[in-house]
Amino acid sequence: MRYSPISRFRGTLIGAFLGESLATGNIQSQSYLDLGRMTVLGTESLIALGRLDLEDWIARQQQESLHLAVTDDVSIKIILATLPVTLFFHENPIKLRHNLLHVLKIWEDDPIVRDVTLAVGYAISLALTEKLNPLILIPQTISFLQETPTSIPKKLLTVQNLLEQGAGLSRAQAEFAKEEKLTNTIAMAFYCFLSTLEDFRLALLRATDNGNFMQQAIGAITGALSGAYNGIGGIPVNWQVLLLQKNSPAWGLTNFSQMLKLANAFVAVWSGVYDLTLNPRELTEEGYEVALLSVYAAPRVIRSR
Repeated sequence: MRYSPISRFRGTLIGAFLGESLATGNIQSQSYLDLGRMTVLGTESLIALGRLDLEDWIARQQQESLHLAVTDDVSIKIILATLPVTLFFHENPIKLRHNLLHVLKIWEDDPIVRDVTLAVGYAISLALTEKLNPLILIPQTISFLQETPTSIPKKLLTVQNLLEQGAGLSRAQAEFAKEEKLTNTIAMAFYCFLSTLEDFRLALLRATDNGNFMQQAIGAITGALSGAYNGIGGIPVNWQVLLLQKNSPAWGLTNFSQMLKLANAFVAVWSGVYDLTLNPRELTEEGYEVALLSVYAAPRVIRSR
């Protein structure tokens, strides 16, 4: 395996955070905090329950007053709020699709938001399982979307043509930046990601070329895609250090370090690691503490879910 799951999980979450914050130029903006808080709440729900529970998601969002109706300016928040579901079910495409569609029921049913969520989720799942082939990613993604009335497949095919022709950033921007629509946003994000596949820094700088809402959305999606593919190690160290030094609230958390701990806990729950500190009663038997045992298994005996 090229990168560990924890590196890719961290890369996905922190990549989305950096992409959105670079576009806004202010990591404490209200839009940024709302977007990240929805993502964090979903992650915390999956950690606490070990499964997807819509009632728990809704309760957590209502407690934070984050229940949103679908409009152009909040669609990106909804899409990135589903990132925890993508990470949690990434190894099984059938479960991934089912659970992404399931969690979208929290909000109004918008076909464009649905297709963008599925496209981003599927691309990330391929990156996490190291099955992402840039030459066939777009055809595979269109197939994953299945039959749809939206223009997302057409936009993605345009991206494929631009990449095959070696088109530069200015040409892609001219093609997709005419209107600040979510269909153009996903197209530009896929272009920035695939045209600079191995370079997280360059992908985000190209995605956040301007400071409008479209660039904010493009940056967040590009950051998630590139972060999943390149892992935390692909994110420039000086960017990570800057966030640690600022000690600013990250997505509603106390600080950036807490985000890293949240990602670690998320990977542990996903992988099936049993946290004994959360279940102290399991350590006692007839009033006596039971010694902790080390468990071993032959190679390939313990498998993923």
